[in-house]
Amino acid sequence: MPLIDTVLQKMSTVLKPQRTFLVVILTTLMYLPGKANFRNLGRYSELHEKTYSRGFRRSFDFVEFNRLSLAEVVTCGAPFAIAIDSSFIQKSGKHTYGLGCFYNSTRGQAETGLEISTLALIDINYNTAYHFSSRQTPPLDPLKETRVDEYLKHLQQDSSALPTGVRYVLADGYYSKIKFVNGVRKLDLHLISKLRHHAHLRWLHNRPQKPRGRPKQYDGKVHFHLQQESRLENVGEIAGIPLYTAVVNSVHFKQNIRIVYLVKAVGEKIQTALLYSTDIALSALEIYRLYKARFQIEFLFRDAKQFTGLLNCQARCQSALHFHFNASMTALNLLKLEDRQRNQGADRSVISIASWKIRKFNEHLFKRFSSYLGLDFSLIKANPEFENLCNYGSIAA
Repeated sequence: MPLIDTVLQKMSTVLKPQRTFLVVILTTLMYLPGKANFRNLGRYSELHEKTYSRGFRRSFDFVEFNRLSLAEVVTCGAPFAIAIDSSFIQKSGKHTYGLGCFYNSTRGQAETGLEISTLALIDINYNTAYHFSSRQTPPLDPLKETRVDEYLKHLQQDSSALPTGVRYVLADGYYSKIKFVNGVRKLDLHLISKLRHHAHLRWLHNRPQKPRGRPKQYDGKVHFHLQQESRLENVGEIAGIPLYTAVVNSVHFKQNIRIVYLVKAVGEKIQTALLYSTDIALSALEIYRLYKARFQIEFLFRDAKQFTGLLNCQARCQSALHFHFNASMTALNLLKLEDRQRNQGADRSVISIASWKIRKFNEHLFKRFSSYLGLDFSLIKANPEFENLCNYGSIAA
């Protein structure tokens, strides 16, 4: 694939043997049927399974690779934000690095396995996410540090490679911890996340002060009920959902934040959500728009698990696991970038990774046929019907 070669040539630290290996592994992951373990990778490529086993142990800067591969998309002027989330990876055995008890959202309970923390660049206008970096959650000493410390460390390690226009970190309600909020602010970034409804918030005092005594800063606790909705500013509706906003003081975070209160009637019930941003100058509509785009990182996890073998790592050592997780997510990036380039100028359509894998596998099969039969693949590819043959079995748009 030309994009892989172009990016690797810009990375001067990558030697030619590793460059060849990376081209093969990333290309193979984009069409590989079945599990992405060493044996199956060896079946569908020209490299032996032991070559994959050795190659996965070598270090590679996936953050730099992703930064360079996404450079053209980021420089187009569209607004971007960075989303952070973790995902559970099923893994059996007793000797795998990082094996522990982590929350599995598909089961709604904690289970034995692995966990990765992932940073994803969110294209707000295009409404999609691109993988930026993944790091495995290591074994922790609960008396010294928590998993929030590791997630913050991940953001701190890779924040220097973020595009210059990125100002907002998008995270779900789990990350609403004071150490994470303060850590994000120290990086000169702002956090957009979610709060519980019983969060300790205080109204800012904006009425006339008494002539004597210390000026009053706060005007009582925020309670989200009909009597206090009048103190919130109604900024309109989005898809039938009224949005209310105000700048309040968070006792826990020890700073002022802008909150966005969403109210939605579902039958006879009322559903509500409380979003916030540490950037009090950001509008309520933009906070809602950015937080809604955060969910695109969940589609990254889903597609990587279903199509590029995120769950199928055969290795047990730390370096090989790190390589596998990032290679799987990066292969998904390359498919999404190729789809974007192909549909450039067209109306936004939902990408089907399943269809792209079928196209890539059909193209790989034609290459193998032409190689074994002594045919010129460039002539086959130039045939007007080649594209239709590659789409054989794909999902119709």
